[in-house]
Amino acid sequence: MENQQENSSIISEQVKVNGNLTALSLTTEGKLQWTTEKGQHSLTVEKEVLGFTIQGSKIIIKAVTEKQDGCFASAGGGALARKNFVFEPLSDESLHLWWRPKRLFIFVNPFGGKKSALKIYFDVVKPLLEDADVQITVQETKYQLHAKEVVCAMDLTKYDGIVCVSGDGILVEVVNGLLEREDWKAAIKMPLGTVPAGTGNGMVKSTLDSAGEPCTASNAVVAIIRGHKCSLDVATILQGDTKFFSVLMFAWGLVADIDIESEKYRWMGSARLDFYGLQRMLCLRQYSGRISFVPAPGFEAYGEPTRYNGEFTSTHSSINPSQEQHVKAEQYSYQGPDVDLTNLEWRTINGPFISVWLHNVPWGGEDTMAAPDAKFADGNLDLILIKDCPKLGLLALMTNLSDGGHVKSPHVMYLKVKAFILEPGQRTKDPTKGGIIDIDGEVLARGNGTYKHDQKTLMTYDKLQITVDQGLATLFCPVQQ
Repeated sequence: MENQQENSSIISEQVKVNGNLTALSLTTEGKLQWTTEKGQHSLTVEKEVLGFTIQGSKIIIKAVTEKQDGCFASAGGGALARKNFVFEPLSDESLHLWWRPKRLFIFVNPFGGKKSALKIYFDVVKPLLEDADVQITVQETKYQLHAKEVVCAMDLTKYDGIVCVSGDGILVEVVNGLLEREDWKAAIKMPLGTVPAGTGNGMVKSTLDSAGEPCTASNAVVAIIRGHKCSLDVATILQGDTKFFSVLMFAWGLVADIDIESEKYRWMGSARLDFYGLQRMLCLRQYSGRISFVPAPGFEAYGEPTRYNGEFTSTHSSINPSQEQHVKAEQYSYQGPDVDLTNLEWRTINGPFISVWLHNVPWGGEDTMAAPDAKFADGNLDLILIKDCPKLGLLALMTNLSDGGHVKSPHVMYLKVKAFILEPGQRTKDPTKGGIIDIDGEVLARGNGTYKHDQKTLMTYDKLQITVDQGLATLFCPVQQ
């Protein structure tokens, strides 16, 4: 039985080999096997396959095989001959299984998490990519938004993918850079990979966990080398003419406060979140405000009916001549999903709120399964909402974050939404102070009296809107089991 498992097929399908239709399989032992009129044939990938190229619908495998009466056999000590084998999958989907990245652009963030990204790159990432004969171009990020600047200007035709050796922040910068390009429609199709080297690592945890693999740097790199891809939803956050694109999560209230205010304990690594989280639960805050949303099918019972009155469309009606050229250039970039929000069925919930948390993927960090039902490309965001909860109940709830058990709490509303509007308010016990709006681990907006409230932010602490573009981006990910 053990032998049978070792020889199980990773790929098994009908193809043309040198023009003849046959069954081809790739086993877990690393053998390509097929049958012709001359009998059973096999190639050991590690020993005999030199490499392969894809030309149109054909895969040309270059190999060295042992000569044997004009045919070939597995290499075993005889004279070796170079030989090409032409495989032709019968579908585009099958052809994609053979695609592998050969040229990768890699961002390394030396400042994230425990500042271990450079060590991870040199100890794990570089050796594995070199073994796979992948050409590497490396860029260390030197300041916030550096990766975004590089991506906006780089020649994407030179690369088969972009890899971020970092936490989630650099990936978010890359996505925003791709969508701000004039050629964003082609640019956003660039496959993106992540290698865990930050505090959260929610995206790479989500991709690896979806295939039952541990969240390690080596597993992440191997998934990139294999070249399997999946689609990823992208959320557009809009406030007036200001846009930001998100791929991980959006938070306001308890989760945002813990995520951002715990930065003063960054030296503790990921333990800072648990440490500061306990402090915040003991001194619990609630925020006045209002949320409106378009529920996904099956979640229409949440909230009360309302009408869309967002008025978020960018009209640029009062633009002075000096701004005109910038606006014209901006219009060539991605403007967000094309959807008429006025004709959708909106619902609303009024505060006060302890926490409002939207998630695009299941994991917010390696130890936090924020949204256990989240999918990478379902066109929805998962909303985890807490309006009221006793402190002991909240503590029990937060201890269940590691396995997603918190969403079963009677104090949690868990639903899927297709569009969302936040109208943030002040703290109920101290109306002079507002809250923090957190997007993918970075501050999007700060209210008065908040942590580092004097620092400039992309948006103001005011009404904003979120819409989702289904499957817009592309991720490297492991093959699903």
